[in-house]
Amino acid sequence: MTTTTWNIDPSHSSIAFSVRHMMFAKVRGQFTRWQGSVSMDPADLRSAHVEVRIEAASIDTATDKRDEHLRSADFLDVENFPELHFVSTKVEASGDEYLVHGELSIRGTTRPVVLKTQFLGLGTDPWGGSRAGFAASATILRSDFGLTWNQALEAGGLLVGDSLELNFDVEAVQAAATEA
Repeated sequence: MTTTTWNIDPSHSSIAFSVRHMMFAKVRGQFTRWQGSVSMDPADLRSAHVEVRIEAASIDTATDKRDEHLRSADFLDVENFPELHFVSTKVEASGDEYLVHGELSIRGTTRPVVLKTQFLGLGTDPWGGSRAGFAASATILRSDFGLTWNQALEAGGLLVGDSLELNFDVEAVQAAATEA
């Protein structure tokens, strides 16, 4: 078995999220600074290992005032917790997709998360490099990570939903191979 390291190319990848606002609209955003890698044997993705580190302060919802609030102690508390971190623990095949089990750390709290992942294939770029594509998603509860700030609405309900949708679109560049 040959395990290959693939470095995620942030300029051709994204980490995006969405959350309900006032119980009916969705606020969408992304993280703009992060890095990660996938170690895998393309012939058996169940042996893959994924690690991603996200700079918390890079959160971007296209609204400066909201982004400042999200960076504050009410939410991500970037002064004390500058990084979000995901590391996989196991990969299972499930029909046409893979379930990437792992540990997600946000604001000093680590919880298990399962990413529903599609392997989109391998290809050669115009410069002779090998690239791999993946799409992954998960839904987490922000309260599980200590993100509990909210505001009651006059008509009932809460300003910010608890359910947070995460979406990863990843293009990774082959770095090195090792025989196992």
